[in-house]
Amino acid sequence: MISLRVLGEEGVERVHGATLRLLSETGIVLTHPGARELLLDHGARVAGDRVLLPADLVEACLAQCPSTVRLQGRDPEKAIELDRSAWHAHNVGGVPNVSEQGSGTRRPACRADVAQAARLLDALPNVCSVTPHFTPQDVPSDSMKLWMYVDTVANTTKPIRAPGVQTACEVRALAEMALIACPDGGLTVGVSPISPLTFPDDIAEAMLEVACREMTLGPLPCPILGATAPMSGAGAVTQQNAEVLASIVLAQLARPGLPILYKGRLSVMDPRTGLSVWGNSEIGLLSAATVEMGHHYGLPVDVYGLSTNAHTPDIQSGYERAFNALVPVLAGADEISGVGEIDGGVNSSLTQMVIDDEILSSVRRICRGFEVDEEALALDVTARVMSGSRSFLAEMHTVRYLRRGEVLQARLAGREGWARWEAAGRRGLVERAEEEALALLADHEVPPLGEEQVAAMRAVIQATAAAS
Repeated sequence: MISLRVLGEEGVERVHGATLRLLSETGIVLTHPGARELLLDHGARVAGDRVLLPADLVEACLAQCPSTVRLQGRDPEKAIELDRSAWHAHNVGGVPNVSEQGSGTRRPACRADVAQAARLLDALPNVCSVTPHFTPQDVPSDSMKLWMYVDTVANTTKPIRAPGVQTACEVRALAEMALIACPDGGLTVGVSPISPLTFPDDIAEAMLEVACREMTLGPLPCPILGATAPMSGAGAVTQQNAEVLASIVLAQLARPGLPILYKGRLSVMDPRTGLSVWGNSEIGLLSAATVEMGHHYGLPVDVYGLSTNAHTPDIQSGYERAFNALVPVLAGADEISGVGEIDGGVNSSLTQMVIDDEILSSVRRICRGFEVDEEALALDVTARVMSGSRSFLAEMHTVRYLRRGEVLQARLAGREGWARWEAAGRRGLVERAEEEALALLADHEVPPLGEEQVAAMRAVIQATAAAS
């Protein structure tokens, strides 16, 4: 597989050393009594409102992390192992708005959109796991995350990760629901510290609850260069690394050996507007650097990939998401996110999901490269053609390599001549993707959950709402 490095060994060591200094000299803001006591009992120190983590504690906790993470949903045949042997892709999560098919009109998402997105993602061959895609606005906000899980797990048998959680109550409810829907599977839970280096009480408590429930933890800091992190790439990667490692320390002290998925969502600030930008080429570089840091610790890594600030599936969206997906995959990412993302993650469409699946096919083809062996060099084939018909079309060598996938066969991209394209109504990629999305939704069926399972999950939601 083709590969690249952004930091290199020396850069990785420098970031690691700077991270240990940042955690031991500057520390993290953490006031949760139980979390503080746990850290202090293992050698941490308090300096005002911050907790300082000694280097030996950080490295001891890193040494306890498993090197692989298994993701499984309702169908064990679709389980994936994150062990650096292959890369996988999943969708963006928690999008508040939907871009309507055809018109492109934006509206708030609802539960039906969550279900429809999950079913389409279940049908797309290059999407390996599913995150609840939309944040539905037609349910109470305090139970939104739980309904997102219900409507997702009912419409896919692929591995599912939990929606981003903020409280221990959400973690407990999701853990109960996961046992109902996927008793043999597991759930990866993303919990986001607040950049820079801040762990509010509810976030710390949620991390402790994830550890207590023995769920896979994905610390998910989202620092912004120039706003909530240094403007320099190296400084931002160091801060993000410190936020992830601090999360790992807390989780490993609570439950040694807890599975960890190293995650990062670095973005950059547009200096002209102050907004977070997800389409710049730096996103791919920062994601690649994040991969290098996670792999330095022997952990599987999930980073952003298919990202853009374009408002529609246009040329800007295409080129931004393509290079931001390719770069971290070439760096060895175990997972990339972003399928379906538009407008920096605040909008999405079914059309974009289908387009992204096609982009992922191209990324897979590029990463695979091609073999250089005796058969591939094809000297005998070339000699036969030169002494005979001078055409490779009649050679079995051509057939074999076409069947092996030496040349990618695009499903949506236009490859026909001008006359056929014009005769077909000059339909472009977006129009073809819209039709493909509707066709997949019309034909694709997902095995339903049992009525008892659905009822049991609804009961969990009702009990959680009553308790809060």
